[in-house]
Amino acid sequence: MTDHLFTLHGDVLAAMRRGPKPFAKLAFVLSEDEEPADTTLSHFQDRVLNADPGDGLLALWHRTLTAWDLAEQADWSAAPPRTDARRSDTYDRLGFGAGLRKALDSAVPVFKEPGPTVISKEFVSWYSRDAAAARSFYWNAYERLLRSKGWPDAAVSGLDEASHAVVERLSDPTRPEAYGARGLVVGYVQSGKTANFTGVTAKAIDAGYRLVIVLGGTLNLLRGQTQRRLDMELIGRENILRGADPSDPDALVGIDYQEDADWPEKFVGHGGRPSTLGAFDIERLTTRDDDYKSLLNGIRALEFEKQSRTEPLYAPANLHHAAARIMVVKKNKSVLDKLIKDLKKIGPILSEIPALIIDDESDQASVNTTDPKKWEDGKVARTAINGQISQLLGLLPRAQYVGYTATPFANVFVDPGDGEDIFPRDFLVSLPRPTGYMGVQDFHDLDTDEGTAEETHVRGIYADTGDRLQDALDAFVLTGALKLYRADHGVPEGPFRHHTMLVHESVRMAEHTALALRISSMWHQAAYTSRQGHDRLAALFASDFHRFADGDLPTPDSYEELRAYVSRARQLINAGGTPVLVVNGDTERDYDQPDLDFERTPHVWKILVGGTKLSRGFTVEGLTVTYYRRTTQQADTLMQMGRWFGFRPGYRDLVRLYIGREEPLGKTRTIDLYEAFEAICRDEETFRTQLTRYATLVDGKPQVTPAQIPPLVSQHLSWIKPSARNKMFNAELVEIRSPGQWVEPTAYPVGAEELRGNVAAWGAALGMLSEDLSVFVTLADNDRGGYTRYSARTAVLSHTQMLEVMSSLAWGRPDLFAPHLAYLRDASDAGCATDDWALILPQTSGPTSVPASIFGSQPLTLVQRKRNARGVFNRISGVAHRQSAERIAGLRSLSDDDPFATQLHRPRRGAVLLYPVVDPSIGSPADLVTDGSIDPGKVVLAAAFISAASPSDKPVPYVRFRAIDSSRPGEATIEVR
Repeated sequence: MTDHLFTLHGDVLAAMRRGPKPFAKLAFVLSEDEEPADTTLSHFQDRVLNADPGDGLLALWHRTLTAWDLAEQADWSAAPPRTDARRSDTYDRLGFGAGLRKALDSAVPVFKEPGPTVISKEFVSWYSRDAAAARSFYWNAYERLLRSKGWPDAAVSGLDEASHAVVERLSDPTRPEAYGARGLVVGYVQSGKTANFTGVTAKAIDAGYRLVIVLGGTLNLLRGQTQRRLDMELIGRENILRGADPSDPDALVGIDYQEDADWPEKFVGHGGRPSTLGAFDIERLTTRDDDYKSLLNGIRALEFEKQSRTEPLYAPANLHHAAARIMVVKKNKSVLDKLIKDLKKIGPILSEIPALIIDDESDQASVNTTDPKKWEDGKVARTAINGQISQLLGLLPRAQYVGYTATPFANVFVDPGDGEDIFPRDFLVSLPRPTGYMGVQDFHDLDTDEGTAEETHVRGIYADTGDRLQDALDAFVLTGALKLYRADHGVPEGPFRHHTMLVHESVRMAEHTALALRISSMWHQAAYTSRQGHDRLAALFASDFHRFADGDLPTPDSYEELRAYVSRARQLINAGGTPVLVVNGDTERDYDQPDLDFERTPHVWKILVGGTKLSRGFTVEGLTVTYYRRTTQQADTLMQMGRWFGFRPGYRDLVRLYIGREEPLGKTRTIDLYEAFEAICRDEETFRTQLTRYATLVDGKPQVTPAQIPPLVSQHLSWIKPSARNKMFNAELVEIRSPGQWVEPTAYPVGAEELRGNVAAWGAALGMLSEDLSVFVTLADNDRGGYTRYSARTAVLSHTQMLEVMSSLAWGRPDLFAPHLAYLRDASDAGCATDDWALILPQTSGPTSVPASIFGSQPLTLVQRKRNARGVFNRISGVAHRQSAERIAGLRSLSDDDPFATQLHRPRRGAVLLYPVVDPSIGSPADLVTDGSIDPGKVVLAAAFISAASPSDKPVPYVRFRAIDSSRPGEATIEVR
């Protein structure tokens, strides 16, 4: 039966390619005789209110409204994307009434998760939404594939926006003048960066780019995985077969994927050779198993046929009829040498080819790490891979370079003055944390005092716990059994196809073999079929997995219900005769084992032991239990080992990380790997937060360009230096403005005399604190009536007093606080707009909260905070203490439930949270208090403050730079003489 309403709405929305238009008017014009015009929209409203979950009409509107909500460029609305205001503008344009708006808002809520953050130079617009829609053959195919795989509308629209933001900043492939843009896309570890660069590639070749070189990491494992993803999701069946009859076995000889479990059903199909459908074909110059060796068909493989021989290839008459070439190449010197030699043979047409170079894991091998002190006569010496990338960019003057990484600092600190290098001079895009992603916030309690993330997922390995390897093996068996149980109880089993445990202790291959033998021995002695083994598993299930199970997913009430699934899990893990696979570069093993192949193996249920091969972009499918004890002092190396980050649908509550908390480093030191990860992750999050703040355009212009990112970020990472010692960045960060933002310095001195001096600086303010306690109330954000309370001593400081204190303090890193102090010095509306400050000193209760007099003050509650490995505090203020301070500062609405905050609120009043902090490394607070007092040299008086809410909603620059050499304000670097 024909769904006339669905057909009508499909026709109407198809006519709204450029944005929403009056719906009733278009419906009247486009409706057929047998279709109801429904100009009152009453039928539509009833349909929305009564729609089943699979209703096609509702799905159509869900897709359309979400796309309009997320559109970064919308000339039909001045409201920002992902807001109620944008949705309201949409309804106004459509002419929808209040009832229909309410029904649609309930069925299709506004997606408000943040989008990509873009730091960019100004660029010439060429890739409009209309231009993208006019040529979108491969993007449309990719989008259809993602939807068929179950991607939600918000994820597809978000990918569309993020990939569009990259492509529009590349050079127009048809422009006569050659220009090669340089950019960087920053994602999260295991967060879907490949999906983004697949989308970028699809849009780029649709727009006219005809040579795509993907630098797919340094390992065959990763290169092959990347090739398969592009073949499956972009290139497609018809381009892989190249006219071969899929039913003729003889015709399929030499064509890959014939033994792949997902071929051909899960590979994108185009409905025929694209060149016969009005589009263009893609020719693969590499395959899944074959890296670039030399052009298989000789130089002819890169000969582009021209429709108009008198015009260059980039002329539209030629470009849009030519086939695209794609290769996925390992970052290996011999491989890239062959590619460069072949390109050199091609001749002048190279200068006509619009090319795109995608550099996956661009901070590995691609960055020039040579020592500038050893350069001869000032001539740049390059590392092998960096030099070869530079040669590629030189051979292809129309090549655009886009790096992808989750650890961006190495790329950001490439010398911007080196025009032949890969500094992202044109744009830097920071991708948002995807919905459903398990990342740092799921393993580290960054913004809460509750400790739930660590308690749920992290199992520490200490000197007094033993190595806990048997616990980890037991957890692997139990989680496998729970996946099988859930699959039998209605949870989609697709994500459970593979079930893996990763063991990473060392990079040495000999140690991998010994560890694998040890694990195999432990496995066979674990007695999983005996009463002893079942008792051990039952105890772990009760104390751990049942306790932390997701209430929305089926979980048995007792171990007995799980017992049969434990037997099946054990059989799957032991299939092939061994539960363990060693994954490294050793090709001369004295034992047999199956290869690790997630594509061709129906079920990989194994314990994987390895090092570098199991990091750096390689996706370990089904990873549920990680056992990690490898030490390193390289931040990016450590971060890339975080394979436990990623998507875990149906089993995120089962994920466990066994990690060393007291691992030896050298002869005398031990390090806490969990704490080291947290410190790195905080740096990453700080970097992303800064980019988000500085991406706001002011008067239509960027307030920060990519060339200004290095001096900005280097203020926060003292161990990263400019790449060339004979150059320095020609921009100095002078001021950070933070209206409505918390400022929480964490780099305090450690010397007793400096700490005493800081206490003395606060002395007058401490003497002003009230004797009576004020009780502040923190209300639950979910509007369910929950609250917590805390008592505090308070005072009000004039702005002059506050400025005097802040100017007198000693800092572990004075350069970190100087830009904030510059902001405080300006109390005008253009500055911090603050006349006075409410000082709040929380009086907390707890096992480590001890009252003590400091410099003769009334008793104040000491709190315990630990410095991280770099000697700075991760966090000072309690999250629960901030809400009342924000009410005082005017950032939140006043509440009758928080009367003391209401009493303290005044226009142009800021708020300061002050804590007497004791670092546990020097002793517990109770042990340091003598006769009710504590030595000020053992106390860090640490503050977090927020200035008064800005009286104006007009955006202002958050940062102010000063050119060191004012005669060259536009230059990123200058020579040091």
